[in-house]
Amino acid sequence: MKKIFLIISGCFFAFASNAQTATSSVFGTFTNSENIVKVDKLEASLNNNKFEGSVSGKVVEVCQSMGCWFKLEKADGTTMMVKVVDHGFAVPKDMAGKTIIAVGNASVKEISQKDRKHYAKDAGQSKKDIAKIKGSSKEIMFMTNGVKIVD
Repeated sequence: MKKIFLIISGCFFAFASNAQTATSSVFGTFTNSENIVKVDKLEASLNNNKFEGSVSGKVVEVCQSMGCWFKLEKADGTTMMVKVVDHGFAVPKDMAGKTIIAVGNASVKEISQKDRKHYAKDAGQSKKDIAKIKGSSKEIMFMTNGVKIVD
């Protein structure tokens, strides 16, 4: 009986290890999209302040609390927030520096001071830096259903 248990356990462990390796660069429900724009071109791609498709870019910041959002770097040094729809999955907290493609939709949103401070806290910023955040801001927010790491 012990041998059967060990064999079954070994098979399960091998299957789980292979499954994780095969999907470790895809999170959520990633579907190939023919409408992929670079993060710098997203604003120009908005139609009535909305966009549906995929965005690509380099990750510069990740939620260190849950992995439920990350920021993509733009050429001018600013960033764009990408949030996971309904906390449906988490991305690796060490994903900064990776280039990704995210599938979903974007729109211009008003981000309250409270939410801006919340995101800064989740990112691990200091209390001093968080205290400097004042007022709300209008930003493009990308809501994703799936992410693929491409490098």
